[in-house]
Amino acid sequence: MKRRTPITQWGCILLFLLYMIIPIIATYMFSIATRWDRTILPEGYTLEWYKTAFAHSYFASTLRNSFIVAFSAVLLGLILVAPTTYWAHVRLPAAKPLLDVLTILPFGIPGVVLALALIRIYSFPPISRSPYLLIGACVIFSMPFIYRPIANSLGAISVTTLSESAQSLGANTWQTMMRVILPNIMPGILSGCLLVFATVFAEFTLANLITGARFKTFPILLVEFTRKDGRVAAALSVISFTIAWVVSLMILWTAGRGSRSTEEALHAR
Repeated sequence: MKRRTPITQWGCILLFLLYMIIPIIATYMFSIATRWDRTILPEGYTLEWYKTAFAHSYFASTLRNSFIVAFSAVLLGLILVAPTTYWAHVRLPAAKPLLDVLTILPFGIPGVVLALALIRIYSFPPISRSPYLLIGACVIFSMPFIYRPIANSLGAISVTTLSESAQSLGANTWQTMMRVILPNIMPGILSGCLLVFATVFAEFTLANLITGARFKTFPILLVEFTRKDGRVAAALSVISFTIAWVVSLMILWTAGRGSRSTEEALHAR
């Protein structure tokens, strides 16, 4: 006899979904509302606030800068974390607890403290208050988001057995990493990359303190409009949400195509 899900569980799930979805829907509605302070629903609808946002002189440049920082943080984090975590699992298992502690530290360091410390230490040109320092700070800040999914994926497979099997067949370390290990931990890599991109793309504190107006990012522009016009700020928030979702779907779609191509090539052999 099939066990039925209690009504209380469905109620908790429904409340959680409403708690997550209602603010997003309200932001979307506010971004197209002519006025929404006297009635339950907006008094009218318009796309004027989106036109104002798109027409702003800093819109394109701030969006480009945010993409540069986010994709750079994803790429650098992946290059640093994936080989290091793999090496620790295969050759230095005793180093895994140390890596766990080091990657948890950014959670306990406020963004303000991290930014001020980096500004104080790297006070010499060309690094001082430069986009390079901002990218480095974002890599440190987002390290836990990419390390934990990769570490969990490596722990879920027999990484030592796979590595030894590949090397017994003549593969070197690079070939083992790229052709054997990476395809098996691809879900963890994708999860980490999506988390890092979403976190860095919306990061305001580090960008505002380290570069400020010298290298203005999209969140800085959004915060500026919250002090001027909340409706334009809501439109910018919707644009930010949409970009994050589109990029996430593109990454998942590209990874899915790559996985299917690999499986087809293996079946063809």
